[in-house]
Amino acid sequence: MSALPFTIVVPTYNEAGGIERLLRGAVDVFRGAALDGEIVVVDDNSPDGTGEIVDRLAAELPVRCLHRPGKMGLSSGVIDGWRAARPESRALGAMDADFSHDVRIVPKMVEALASGQYGLAVGSRYVPGGGIANWPAKRIFTSRVACMLARPLTPIADVTSGFFLVKREALDGVELDPIGFKIGLEVIAKAHYGRALEIPYVFTDRIVGESKLNQSEIFNYLKQLSRLYRRRLTGAKA
Repeated sequence: MSALPFTIVVPTYNEAGGIERLLRGAVDVFRGAALDGEIVVVDDNSPDGTGEIVDRLAAELPVRCLHRPGKMGLSSGVIDGWRAARPESRALGAMDADFSHDVRIVPKMVEALASGQYGLAVGSRYVPGGGIANWPAKRIFTSRVACMLARPLTPIADVTSGFFLVKREALDGVELDPIGFKIGLEVIAKAHYGRALEIPYVFTDRIVGESKLNQSEIFNYLKQLSRLYRRRLTGAKA
């Protein structure tokens, strides 16, 4: 595996039930593939002690916790985590804390970026080999519609994945809007990454904890889309 130092940000709020298992599992994958990766956990002052668990693990694993004073949102958490990434990381990514994203495809993401052929690697549910487990039909339909609504912005099939790795230089000079929780869509629509590769994985619905999806987040997604379309049509910052 080609060495490409990277940082993956994991935003958290009340993830004490699974965060240690998640981080140990991710680091095992990194080490097994000889990857030079770190994980920055951005915790929004979880009352269940999530941040303190990460602080303890930092003594033995390549993980760090960025403590924020309260619930400030997933996208802003990812952006803050990227700002805190070690200087040597040449790629930046995001992953959920609830085991829905299959960390075993991270070596393929790193390999794609290290090859020089791609500037963005996206974990995708909607390419051959990908899929969704444990979701009701209604939620799958909603996800598909959300991706369809963004289709004119990008040929990428799974724009709402939220599981991706992008070259750090692709974000230079890019103004990312932290509204809502679809930071991946912001990166896909705005970053200067050249070619993108979608890597299939099977999304597994939250194993521990409670889902953060609600009507407010759906509204924020539509608001985010409107800003991106306005930016595309007018060239104005959105």
